[in-house]
Amino acid sequence: MSLRKIQNSAFAGISSEKNKIASKNDASALANTGEYTRLHQQFLAAATSPNTRRAYQTAIRQFLRAGFVLPATEQMLRDYLLTHAASLKSSTLSLRIAALSSWHTLQGFDDPTAKPDIRKLLTGIRRTHGSPPKKAAPIDSAMLNSVCERLNKQGDLATQRDMALLCLGFSGGFRRSELAALTAEDFQWERRGVVILLPRSKTDQTGEGLQKAIPYTNEASCAATLLKRWLAAADITQGPVFRAINQWGQLSANAMTGHGINLVIKKHLQDAAGPAQAISSHSLRRGMATEAYHAGASFRAIKRQGGWRSDTTVHRYIADADLFEESVVTQIAKRKP
Repeated sequence: MSLRKIQNSAFAGISSEKNKIASKNDASALANTGEYTRLHQQFLAAATSPNTRRAYQTAIRQFLRAGFVLPATEQMLRDYLLTHAASLKSSTLSLRIAALSSWHTLQGFDDPTAKPDIRKLLTGIRRTHGSPPKKAAPIDSAMLNSVCERLNKQGDLATQRDMALLCLGFSGGFRRSELAALTAEDFQWERRGVVILLPRSKTDQTGEGLQKAIPYTNEASCAATLLKRWLAAADITQGPVFRAINQWGQLSANAMTGHGINLVIKKHLQDAAGPAQAISSHSLRRGMATEAYHAGASFRAIKRQGGWRSDTTVHRYIADADLFEESVVTQIAKRKP
């Protein structure tokens, strides 16, 4: 199957236009039309997030560019895995297998990725070539205060945006995709700070919504203060909050991309953290959880602020934060006179 056919299928994405669903009396008539098929494909595609769909599309393209075809056979998958076992990360191979599984299921073909031999082969590759995932170094409020005190001397539009982005990302434990999706309409300003409504996030794909409170503080890195200052400087009253700014300082009407946000975070925080530290947008989110734990915040409060559904993820951050405190060497040293 060609790339064009892949991109035109329901697997490649869904239309953004709103569809009018026929009434119950028209159900039988609808079932005999192309509209029925289109709606069916659209809702199947909507079952996965846009980020997942994009990742799957890329994985499918890579599979085709490697010289394989769709629908695939078990032998094709076996050859593909063996060919790339040493050159690709096991996590990348797992993603591509998941994408191929989704494609075959959505297109109505037998899923060759479900074959026992393919599953065992993938497990063997993980055990042979797998490596621990790289963790983003956590950023703390002291680092943010230092960065903001330095940036505050510049005062240009991009700097004001970046300070608000950094500090809001930390205080709210936001993912970069959530920061990119924020609009002025999501903010409810109050005397004590701002309440932010996330209509949809990575762990809330059905759009139930999540509220995060960002109170005013007296620190240089006060996210609520910097956010209000940025919105006023950029004259943003509606639409995307964190927008692209070109090299001439001109503000775009379009939101920054997640990649652009990641670059801004690395640009300002890498020096503060040190060259040996792995800094990314996740450093803010991880840092919030770590520092909140050390400050005595409850497990429930940390989980809520970060918008985590899984207790396991929060427990992992807390365990990392306690590595030195729970070290037996620390306990021995405390007992010495």
